[in-house]
Amino acid sequence: MISKGCEQCAKGGKMVLFVYGYCDQRDCFYCPLGENRKNVTQVYANERPVETTEDVVAEAKTMDALGTSITGGEPQEVLDRTCEYLSALKDEFGEDHHTHLYTGITGGRENMRRLSEAGLDEIRFHPPYELWGDLHGTEWEEILYIAREEGLTPAFEIPGIRAEQEFLDFLDEGAADFCNVNEFEMSQGNYERMQAEGYELQEGHMSAVDGSKDAILDEMAQHEKVYFCTSVFKDSAQHRNRLKRMARNVQREFDEVTDDGTLVYGKTYADPVRLEELGVPEEFYTVKEDHVEVAWWLLEEMVEEGDLDDGEIVEQHPTYDGQVVERTPLA
Repeated sequence: MISKGCEQCAKGGKMVLFVYGYCDQRDCFYCPLGENRKNVTQVYANERPVETTEDVVAEAKTMDALGTSITGGEPQEVLDRTCEYLSALKDEFGEDHHTHLYTGITGGRENMRRLSEAGLDEIRFHPPYELWGDLHGTEWEEILYIAREEGLTPAFEIPGIRAEQEFLDFLDEGAADFCNVNEFEMSQGNYERMQAEGYELQEGHMSAVDGSKDAILDEMAQHEKVYFCTSVFKDSAQHRNRLKRMARNVQREFDEVTDDGTLVYGKTYADPVRLEELGVPEEFYTVKEDHVEVAWWLLEEMVEEGDLDDGEIVEQHPTYDGQVVERTPLA
């Protein structure tokens, strides 16, 4: 089963809103947060550091977001902030802008009520790993029913450390609507701690942990309400599709959007007057402070014919930071 939130994520339509880098509950050995996100108060909308609610809405517009996923750290630790963003996004984009939130604490009825009133649609609980298998009869069972009573869709989202029957039991009992299992991964943020716990990477894989996937697929993923999200899918589909959505919204007349969602254009330090003399239409170039950005195919032709001395073809992400992927010199 794939939830509405996951469907939008697969299309690249979910903005990732990181609201708080602290988590007071525990220091999970598998926490994937890197140094720039762990134990910080800075808010990020996708890769963009944001300061105001208006910044958050602007980033959602930039990628033509279908919805928003709220994460941390622990979003319930900054509930006022979280609810402010939820309300603003619903006010701007309407009820169809689907929102879900990841949390590692139960929070209680008052939090569920406030989140629901602010516009949250779906809440995904990640109980502490040390409690897996012993959740029945605890606050973790109770909060599933409370969340539903307050108008939220309750679910689990867990790392695929091991297969666990109890999550399937909650699904069969109707307490949770679905359970997402993310392929267990090693990241720059948790690599040393994961190795200390005895985990290693799959051979030939950049992030997936060796030995966890088969048991999950055999024992859990056959359930109709369980969705197993692979690391390859997250990297190759979700992220790429989000870049494509953003690229289509920010591309200029002369930018080319690649299949990977990057933008390609030409860059030259030639005098803009020279481009005018060569008859380059004004919509096919932009004058920057110390260079000119121009349609790459026109720049390539002008360099090949000797009209310009040199230049380069630039490929970069359409994101806020505009990370350059590749530069190809022309001479």
